[in-house]
Amino acid sequence: MAEMGKETGKEMGKEMGKGVTAGKLASTMQKRLTRAQEKVMQKLGKADETKDTAFEETVSNFNKQMAEGARLQRDLRGYMTAVKAMHEASKRLQDCLAEMYEPDWFGKEEVDSMAEDTDMLWIDFHQKLVDSALINMDNYMAQFPDIKNRISKRDRKLVDFDSARHHMASIQKGKKKDEVKIAKAEEELGRAQKVFEEINTELQDELPTLWDSRVGLYVTTFQSLAGVTEKFHNEMGKLSHNLNDVMGKLEDQRHIKNDSKTKTPAKSEDAANHSAESGSIPKSPSKSRPSGPPVPRPPRPSPSKEGLQNDAIDLFGDAATVSMTTPSHDATPTQLDAPGAESNAVANGSSDSGDLPPGVLYKVKAMHDYAATDGDELEMKAGDVVLVLAFDNPDEQDDGWLLGVKESHWLANKNLSARGVFPENFTQRC
Repeated sequence: MAEMGKETGKEMGKEMGKGVTAGKLASTMQKRLTRAQEKVMQKLGKADETKDTAFEETVSNFNKQMAEGARLQRDLRGYMTAVKAMHEASKRLQDCLAEMYEPDWFGKEEVDSMAEDTDMLWIDFHQKLVDSALINMDNYMAQFPDIKNRISKRDRKLVDFDSARHHMASIQKGKKKDEVKIAKAEEELGRAQKVFEEINTELQDELPTLWDSRVGLYVTTFQSLAGVTEKFHNEMGKLSHNLNDVMGKLEDQRHIKNDSKTKTPAKSEDAANHSAESGSIPKSPSKSRPSGPPVPRPPRPSPSKEGLQNDAIDLFGDAATVSMTTPSHDATPTQLDAPGAESNAVANGSSDSGDLPPGVLYKVKAMHDYAATDGDELEMKAGDVVLVLAFDNPDEQDDGWLLGVKESHWLANKNLSARGVFPENFTQRC
């Protein structure tokens, strides 16, 4: 009763604020006191209460629908706020890149243009989300307050109807029949019943329709959201692809400038020979990889002056060689090997030396230490003699690399199984 009194006092204050006349206020107060009394009697079980289970289920669905809609509206607004924040972050990042990008770098104009296009794309994305999703959601949620007030009014009219019904019953049960009071009670009951049934019928028609409309709203909202987002990401993906291309070309530009600065003229042949004679350790050639360009064949160390009298001089690349020997009184004239002689010897599994094992092409001597860096490589120490073998598949041979087995292994085991590849420019032909 105390709570009901407080509510009644608040409502009286509102009515007085609206300039309601004293008679109207008294009538309103009488209705509210009657409703409060009726609710107390119903709770105490001294008066029956009109129940409508189907309508109560409809009201339960309405409350659930309103709560879900409010949550969706709140989360959608949060998403809009996040999009706005991402737009600001993207704009700052693009502006930072445009300011740091120097005028002589490749694609300066493209970078500036992409920054503007990205900014416009974010603005358009946010606006379309507002138009296609948020506005529809706000319109959907705007209808709930009015319906909620009408449900509350319907509950009040139901209490009035129950009160009039109980009043009519109490008069009819009285010992003295007062026709005037009975007629007045019947009139009040009919009026209360009419008002209740009108608003009850309206809500019974509207609430199920409103409940079904939520599916259409969800479909429209999320289809619009998905379509706008998909278009945004497609356009943003194109800009990101273009930016990636510009950055790649800028990197190429940097490499070209660095190469032009560090490029030096090639060493002369005399300088190369001097380097070989000084005993500097050459770099091992890189093995070819499918993803990169082929590695050029590294230069072999030039022979010493003493070896020029005994070793062959490459006159025409690999096409022909001239063998020179130190002349003596009984020596035969200098012999010029015919082109293809060495290749014939290789094909027959023989070499210049007659004591080579079958399958050995020729011998080389390691001039420097070589530490193997892969499982298929042959580790060598300076002074090791290596028997050079032919590759099973010539296509597997990388430029600047030979296949062989140490002579010490052959002498100890009489097999060529411990083979491996090694850099040719670490060796000299015996």
